[in-house]
Amino acid sequence: MNKTICPVPQNQRPINEFNSIRNSWIISWPFLERNIFYRNLMFSWLFITPVSLTISYGSDYLKNNIYELIFLSFTASLAFPILILIRQWLSWVYIYKRLNSEKIEYEESGWYDGQTWEKPISWRAKDLLIAQHQIKPILDHLKVIILILISIIISSLLFIFPGMN
Repeated sequence: MNKTICPVPQNQRPINEFNSIRNSWIISWPFLERNIFYRNLMFSWLFITPVSLTISYGSDYLKNNIYELIFLSFTASLAFPILILIRQWLSWVYIYKRLNSEKIEYEESGWYDGQTWEKPISWRAKDLLIAQHQIKPILDHLKVIILILISIIISSLLFIFPGMN
């Protein structure tokens, strides 16, 4: 096997960064089965809903309109899963860019001594395969879910605000 001498520290190599976030807790949700992924999102939404209900209950108008209170709280609670999804998306975009890049930017000991190392062709091919076949579908899926949730919030707000007059 051809051993390539690589000056990039182990924890800054794109494949190792990929494995690291793939094994992290929240960032790895898109790698789970779809029903488990959606269940985790649902639990995150239901987890924050009581907090949203409590905050919304502080409004005198909403205290007197229980249906609007519940509807607004459920809608506002969607912000938490959206934040989780955006965090996941940003992490996967970072790794996707690192894997697609022909060069690896790394730091030897701190932020002030950044270096660049060109990947060998064998590394590039392996990294491109991972980026295109494992990460790209995740990015597309996360983008669709984020857009769906944002459109739900916008349509809910369009429904809520005219009724509050």
